Amino acid sequence: MNLEQRINLLVRLGQTLAGGDPGWTAAKKRAAAENGWFRPEFIDLAVEQIVQEFLQRDKLTAWAEKYQLPMEKEGPGNIGLVMAGNIPLVGFHDFLTIFLSGHRQTIKPSSKDNVLIRYVAEQLVGQDPVAGDFIGFADRLKGCDAFIATGSNNSARYFDYYFSKYPHIIRRNRSSVALLSGGESPEELSALADDVYLYFGLGCRNVTKIYTPENYDFIPLLEAFRKYNYLSDYNKYKNNYDYYLTLLILNKKLYMTNGSILLEENPGLFSPISVLHYEQYRQEPGALSLLAANLAGNPDNQCIVGRDYTPFGNAQRPSLHDYADGVDTMQFILSLPRFVS
Repeated sequence: MNLEQRINLLVRLGQTLAGGDPGWTAAKKRAAAENGWFRPEFIDLAVEQIVQEFLQRDKLTAWAEKYQLPMEKEGPGNIGLVMAGNIPLVGFHDFLTIFLSGHRQTIKPSSKDNVLIRYVAEQLVGQDPVAGDFIGFADRLKGCDAFIATGSNNSARYFDYYFSKYPHIIRRNRSSVALLSGGESPEELSALADDVYLYFGLGCRNVTKIYTPENYDFIPLLEAFRKYNYLSDYNKYKNNYDYYLTLLILNKKLYMTNGSILLEENPGLFSPISVLHYEQYRQEPGALSLLAANLAGNPDNQCIVGRDYTPFGNAQRPSLHDYADGVDTMQFILSLPRFVS
């Protein structure tokens, strides 16, 4: 299977995912039933992002040309892929990168997102059975030449040990921040709400902390965030909100809320579900640039949202070139030695 054939398959996959195929509809319903955090609208949003940003012919072709991918892959290796399951199809970019590169992959899907990726693989194999030689699934990864693994900080320590003898990319917990100047428009604050609330804030590109100038007026932000107050009707989310509200009250900590999110002044980058941390900075020349520079060097930070950075509302709309942890996955794959086919 050459590069052009792989691109054709991926384009057709995008058309299938964007359509109303009954099998795909059933798979999405099953995924939502098996993982209570996978609300149907969030699954559809993740799929729409994949179709529009990852599976368009012009974008795939330009991506392949950037790396000068050969039409025929000589001596493909087998890459073990350990997927996360925090948001729907969160491991698709890795899956896509390996498939487009021409290597084989053996996938260990997350138990939290086991349905969707298997459907995607079945569609590719259904279009061309040869694709089955390049995609496999396993509960334990053996006989792989390299590994890409995503998980928590705890699982990453296991991955570091288990895969230490092989070329690997190990991804750990990450989160994202937003830098506010105080002059954001209602439209920008509404878009920021998407960065905070989408997927219940479980993605590494979700904003879990904001930086605001001193004496910042939080009322417009809390009002803009009311667009997601409907999440309070969702038991799993509401249970988290009630739990952390209780902790804040018992610990006599200052907080602000609009009924669906709790704002807490906290130096930590990671905030739990239904909580948004904030930290204030002095409004001095270059303050935001200095903050951004420090955050860019923080290994826990994935994305910076703001007027001069990732635009408000776009944190969960990465392109093909937005690699997790800033590690160029395609370049890593291309740097692997030639394996015996």
